[in-house]
Formats: sequence, C-alpha cells, structure tokens
Amino acid sequence: MSSLNSLFNRSTFGTKCKTCLNLVISRIKLLRNRRELQLINMRKEMAQYLQTGQESIARIRVEHIIREQNILAAYEIVELFCEFVLARVPIVDAQKECPIELREAIASIIFASGRCSDLPELMHLRNLFTTKYGKEFVAAAMELRPDSGVNRTIIEKLSVKAPSAEPKLKVLKAIAQEYNIEWDSSNTEAEFNKTYEDLLDGSGSSVHQVPTPVIESSPIASVSRDKPQVTISSVQDVGKHQVRESASSPVGIARAYSATKTNAETQEPQSPSEEISCSSPSSSDVLEKARAAIAAATRASAAARAAAELAKVKITNQ
Repeated sequence: MSSLNSLFNRSTFGTKCKTCLNLVISRIKLLRNRRELQLINMRKEMAQYLQTGQESIARIRVEHIIREQNILAAYEIVELFCEFVLARVPIVDAQKECPIELREAIASIIFASGRCSDLPELMHLRNLFTTKYGKEFVAAAMELRPDSGVNRTIIEKLSVKAPSAEPKLKVLKAIAQEYNIEWDSSNTEAEFNKTYEDLLDGSGSSVHQVPTPVIESSPIASVSRDKPQVTISSVQDVGKHQVRESASSPVGIARAYSATKTNAETQEPQSPSEEISCSSPSSSDVLEKARAAIAAATRASAAARAAAELAKVKITNQ
C-alpha cells in the first residue's frame, strides 16, 4: 500500500508540473502577442512626439517602451526554460535533488514567479518546487544568493531599476530611424547627461551658503548710533542756555533749573547707557560718543545745581 501511495505521489507531482508548465507556455504566447501590439502602438506614439518637437514627453515615455521590451525578453526566456523543464519532467520527478543541468532553468522560473504577476501559474510551480526541494532552495533563488543559479539576463530584464541614459537615447534614435524622422538628438543628449546638481540649475551648490549679516547697514544700529549725538546736543544746548540765564536774573535761573530737572526726568527712561546696549558692543566709536554724552550731561546737571544754589542765595539776600 505504501508503494502505491509513493507511486501515486510521484505521478501527482509530475502531472501537476506538466500541467502548470503547459499553462505557463500557452499564457506567455498570448501575452507576448498582446504586448507586441501594445509596443508597436507605443513606438508610433513616440514617433509622433519626436516629429512634433515634444521631446520632453518623449524622454519620459521612452522608459515605458524599454520596460515593455524587457518584459517581452523576460517572457521569452521564461518560455524557453519552461519548455526545457517540461521535456525533462520525468528526470525531475525521479530525483530528489535538483539536477545540475536543470538548476538554472528551475531557479529562473522560481525567481520570475515573484516578478511576473501576469503569470499566476508560476506561483503554482514555485509551490511544487518548494515541496520537492525545500524552502532553502526556493529562498536562494528568490533572494539571488550566490549559489542560486538564476540566469543573469532574466535578472536584468526583470529589474525595477530605471534605465540609464544610453539605452533611452538608443531607443529614441532607433524609432526616429524606423519612421524616417529627421531628429536632432543634441538637446536630448544634453538632458540625459545632466547630473543631479545640473537639474537643480546650480542651486545645489549654494544651498548651504548663508549670507553674513551686515550690522553697519542695519537701521536699528544707525538709529542707536544717532541717538546719543542728538542727546548730547540737546543737553549741551540746555546747559549753555541755563548758564546764560543764570548771569542775567534769578528768575531765569530758577526756570532753567526746573527745565533741566524736567529734561533729566524725561531722559531717564532713555538714558545713553540704555541706548548703548541696543547698539553693537563691538563699535568703539559709539562707546566714545556715549561716554562724552554722559560727561556732558553730568556737567550740565552740576551747572544747573550751582545756578539753583546761587538763585536761592540771592533770593534770601533780597
């Protein structure tokens, strides 16, 4: 009974494998015919873009044409491998280990099963090979390990990497030659040869450049520098005016004292020292002018006090 079961299991694997391989081959033929017609229409559309001067659109659409060509080439390789395995299904069914001459074909079929969604039968074949040879064998082919044995051409054709500038330019020239279009490819070659920094129009080199602030041209600094000068002139003028009035009459001296006191009270919130703090601490000229303003204000206040004392003495004497 066990011998019958083993015979039945072996025949079941061989039968399922043949069925799946036949279905894959027939489906690939249908898909190839459909994609070939689609590729012809895409090439005609590309020729119209080149003829009407719409090179910017052609440079983008050419990637779709290259991708379709790669898929067609991959389908052709998978079809050849399926036919090769189909002819040797009895050998695969009889041996427990994968035959060396069939390793590349089986590994390539397993690799393509995860990247060809239009061929669901490849998934069934992968499950059969997983049951036959184990998960490690299938994982090596799917992950492209060094000992996987996957065909290098099918790896390149099923790659999701964007095509480089050379194959895109080659396809565009071939389409222009096929439809007899006089097309100047110099602009397209220049666009394809641009680097990432060139595509940013040179702004990539100046991204990290920060403009240095100019403190001298700042309006705040100029206002803070000008304020001490205005304060000096006003205080000096008031002091001089007070001295002149003190020599004339006691009433004028008293008025000058009250005006000086009022001016000093109004100037306290905006003293020269506070104005100096708003300016740049590295400016020596501003500091010197501020010190001169403070000294002038001190002399003016001392003169005002002396004038007030003199006025009080004269008033008491009278």
